[in-house]
Amino acid sequence: MAVTPTPESLLSLSITTRKIPLGCPIFDTFLRGGIPCNSITELVAESGCGKTQFCLQLALSAQLPLNHLGRLSGSSLYIHTEFPFPFRRLQQLCLDSPIGGNSDNIFVHAAHSAEQLLDEMPKIESFLVDSQSRLPIRLIVVDSIAALFRSEFDNTPSDLKQRSSLFFKISGQLKLLAKRFNVAVVVTNQVVDFMGESGSLNGLRIGNLGSLYSSGRRVCPALGIAWANCVNSRLFLSRNEEVIGAEISSENAGDGLCRRTRRRLYVLFAPHLPESSTEFVIRREGVFGVNR
Repeated sequence: MAVTPTPESLLSLSITTRKIPLGCPIFDTFLRGGIPCNSITELVAESGCGKTQFCLQLALSAQLPLNHLGRLSGSSLYIHTEFPFPFRRLQQLCLDSPIGGNSDNIFVHAAHSAEQLLDEMPKIESFLVDSQSRLPIRLIVVDSIAALFRSEFDNTPSDLKQRSSLFFKISGQLKLLAKRFNVAVVVTNQVVDFMGESGSLNGLRIGNLGSLYSSGRRVCPALGIAWANCVNSRLFLSRNEEVIGAEISSENAGDGLCRRTRRRLYVLFAPHLPESSTEFVIRREGVFGVNR
């Protein structure tokens, strides 16, 4: 007879689930150990907020030895879908990050459509099975999931139905791989400007928060509610500029104001995390939380 899970049993499960830390004490405390295996974690943000930086840092952290702060001694499969893979940035992190790591343990694959990614799932599964000559895969990254659906579907009922079907097929395959091979799956997603009214379905799209803002705009995750139901956890990264003073010489400097970019990471929904947020910065050495 099936046993209905209780909040206590889910909490106990989250404690025993392996996690991939980011290698930053502030982030790893905030995330209660890191990104969990056996599930899909989504990073939502506008371009330039740090989604790819997070993923590269996770890929480096996943390969550190098992006895090193609980890490998993594994390799990563990084599926990129739109821009060229940032090899230069990865090499920079390998040299400068306090985590260290080796880019030889990060396997890169390109996918250009949702159908292609779905068709290649059997090959991905075979790749995870065949680990005799390398560290076992402990992290799968899809960067970004939204790019796979950007131009192939119109807003017609038939296209929307086909798109939702692909959502569930792809996420179902990723969840099966996550559970079978005890890997963490991380997908990045983009945002769109929110055009609805207060009190509409926006709250269902974004989880804990009533509204999301980045770069002074109200936004919501791309792909809508259907995709939101396909992920286990959703994290949101924001970027906003604040004026911190006037420049000493403002003659050819725009409005003469000195600005600073502030970034935050929010938990929108996750079975093992409370609603919370933390500030972070992106440096040459990687992504780091900030205590204020």
